Amino acid sequence: MSDCEGQTVEKRESSEEPAHVDGDLQACPESEGCRDGGSRTDDSASAASSMEVTDRIASLEQRVQMQEDEIQLLKSALADVVRRLNLSEEQQALGSRRGPTKARPMIATLPLRPTVNNGTILPKKGGGGGGGTLPSPSGSGSRKDNNGPASKSTVRRTNSNEHVGTLSRKDSGDSKGNRTRAGSTGSNSSGKRSDSKQRDPVFNAEEGYVKMYLKGRPITMYMPKDQVDGYCLEARAELPCSKLKLDWVYGYRGRDCRSNLYLLPTGETVYFIASVVVLFNVDEQLQRHYTGHTDDIKCLAVHPDKITIATGQVAGTSSDGKLVPHVRVWDSVSLNTLHVLGTGFFDRALVCLAFSKSNGGNTLCVVDDSNDHVLSVWDWQREDRLAEVKCSNESVFAADFHPTDSSIVVTCGKSHLYFWHLEKGALVKKQGLFEKQEKPKFVLCVTFAENGDAITGDSSGNILVWGKGTNRISQVVNGAHEGSIFALCMLRNGTLVSGGKDRRLVSWDSAYQQIQAVEVPESYGPIRTIAEGRGETVLIGTTRNFVLQGSLDGEFVPITQGHTDELWGLAVHPWKPHFLTCGYDRQVSLWDSNSHQLIWTKIMEDAAQAAGFHPSGAVVAIGTVTGRWLVLDTESKDLVTVHTDGNEQLSVVRYGPDGNFLAIGSHDNYIYIYAVGENGRKYSRVGKCSGHSSFITHLDWSVDSQYLVSNSGDYEILYWIPSVCKQVVSVETTRDIEWASYTCPLGFQVFGLWPDGSDGTDINAVSRSNDKSLLVTGDDFGKVHLFSYPCSQFRAPSHVYGGHSSHVTNVNYLYDDSCLVSTGGKDMSVMQWRIV
Repeated sequence: MSDCEGQTVEKRESSEEPAHVDGDLQACPESEGCRDGGSRTDDSASAASSMEVTDRIASLEQRVQMQEDEIQLLKSALADVVRRLNLSEEQQALGSRRGPTKARPMIATLPLRPTVNNGTILPKKGGGGGGGTLPSPSGSGSRKDNNGPASKSTVRRTNSNEHVGTLSRKDSGDSKGNRTRAGSTGSNSSGKRSDSKQRDPVFNAEEGYVKMYLKGRPITMYMPKDQVDGYCLEARAELPCSKLKLDWVYGYRGRDCRSNLYLLPTGETVYFIASVVVLFNVDEQLQRHYTGHTDDIKCLAVHPDKITIATGQVAGTSSDGKLVPHVRVWDSVSLNTLHVLGTGFFDRALVCLAFSKSNGGNTLCVVDDSNDHVLSVWDWQREDRLAEVKCSNESVFAADFHPTDSSIVVTCGKSHLYFWHLEKGALVKKQGLFEKQEKPKFVLCVTFAENGDAITGDSSGNILVWGKGTNRISQVVNGAHEGSIFALCMLRNGTLVSGGKDRRLVSWDSAYQQIQAVEVPESYGPIRTIAEGRGETVLIGTTRNFVLQGSLDGEFVPITQGHTDELWGLAVHPWKPHFLTCGYDRQVSLWDSNSHQLIWTKIMEDAAQAAGFHPSGAVVAIGTVTGRWLVLDTESKDLVTVHTDGNEQLSVVRYGPDGNFLAIGSHDNYIYIYAVGENGRKYSRVGKCSGHSSFITHLDWSVDSQYLVSNSGDYEILYWIPSVCKQVVSVETTRDIEWASYTCPLGFQVFGLWPDGSDGTDINAVSRSNDKSLLVTGDDFGKVHLFSYPCSQFRAPSHVYGGHSSHVTNVNYLYDDSCLVSTGGKDMSVMQWRIV
């Protein structure tokens, strides 16, 4: 308006014609003084009017946003109600027909959003939807196959130094001998493929044995006498009638991921671990699972509609080849995949994701983990890449759209804060100017105020406010935290909440004055991410992999927790629905499989490798990586006894069925035998079994507790009389022994589980069901395989289930065969599978 006035004044100076101005402005008299005074008055009025209009527009924008949020809440609630109705109808139909229902899912008829799926598969309540087998990369329904126009010019990336090699899992030391591997971004990347052709097994009917080959080494396995005559090596094994359904996932990935915890309007908390996204309804204690990914998930974003979710994964390898990093966009109600973005475009992994806010969430920004950390913006519904640019050659920790301008993206990371403007297919960078403020080493998080200001938290413990539309600091809160600020969250009521390395959760008013502060206990670890819950509730994800729930003026309690380092030990209680896990975080945890709650946890002095319950269930033995083993009371978790055998890791700890002996397999090639008394509370060493030329990997006892069978790292199968620590070499003695358990991967009854071309280290764990009808294995490619038992036909077929993103280090059935449990090594997850 002032520009118009200026033009008017100039016109009057150059012409004697009267000026005509729109609005409230009136023509001034001819005198110069009047013209100057009128101009000053009008300028002042114009500025005041302009400020009033700006404030009114901002107020209207806030009201519109609130109304849109309310509409999305209603849509989400309606979608959840329909899902539950469908579930109820399906269960009723199943009950009345005793067969699968053919009722058409109601969700398909709802005009919430155009669907790209031909149908909706709804998970059963409490059963953890998503099933067992991973959806194909193409998703479900009629998703387009293209991932952005091929002809579009792409950013020339800096050489990533063969990133697949960087991600490959490297065995350390003596390969599987150490049972420990170097870390990587993609923990499912085993760095090997089973593609070498191996010799087919040979059946000798006269001697009654099958000889198979692993890495060219012959392994002779004698069969029970009564099976020799009817055995045919060429016969085909049958798939088991039973299947697995993911029931519960224990754990959360907070140690190295950010902005991965949200509350959906349906009451479900959404987060991820390994390659599974968990949707956890805390009030109803129910989990559903999205299992569309094939390797570690590293980032997650929720669409403004609170239904659509985007998740990004790392690169890796599988038994079939390389797994490329990509983004999956999916429906949180149906768990159907809607779109897959960036296959072949992204490098290494995805580290940041965010949906736009102001244009209906039509665009998605993504940052990958390449050397240049390429920032790209996508029209995700068309799977079209709108723009990409090299973001930074340093780490990028956060990326987000401006809430009222979908053409602005803010990124932050090591030594940088960038404001990107999307115009004409290009992203133009404007660097944040710290000026007099000391530049922090890391800008760790970003959020936005109601007025559009950007707010950042950094490694110096400062909160900086950046004026809307500018790249300059408008306000500083020095020393907001002691140490790094990892998370910022703007609540609906305009309160800012910050959390960081000092474990303090601090709330701030609109003038950035502290309202209150609360400190979470040290055992939970520093605060990694913050999300707004229902009412006054706040959700926190920590670096020690806890999800906490509480209020700013109250106590925080864990709703999800898990391990914080590589996980190997697993033992199931002999007559209760309990299981125990332990790992390199020195943490021993006892879980209830029915309530999915932690019963107790105990911190050890050494990293734990193996565990085994006494048949009475009164005590449990724990083997460590240092050669020390100890026994704990399962009720009180008190220490019963401690012993040391050798100075190498103890790979397997197993009691005899009668509870009178304990066998401990070590990496020093010996099996140590102890006599057990007083219901597992007294131990005396009998001796050690010597004969293996490599480390002990697996042990099983005979039903009568008289014999022991062992496998080693060089594929030996040896038999023992543990009471005298003598090896049994008589085939006639050992071939008909009935085994109380079957955890050894080498043996006639299980040799069919080995895939073609295996190098002998692919299978980490084996477990036979208690009713002796099923066999489950965990492999190096993050897969759980379900076979029929006995599994004594070459290349037996199996049902295959994904979810883990690391080597599946252990598997075991619960005492009643209702469920089985698997542990995920470096992904630190524990997964419970229901047998259906």
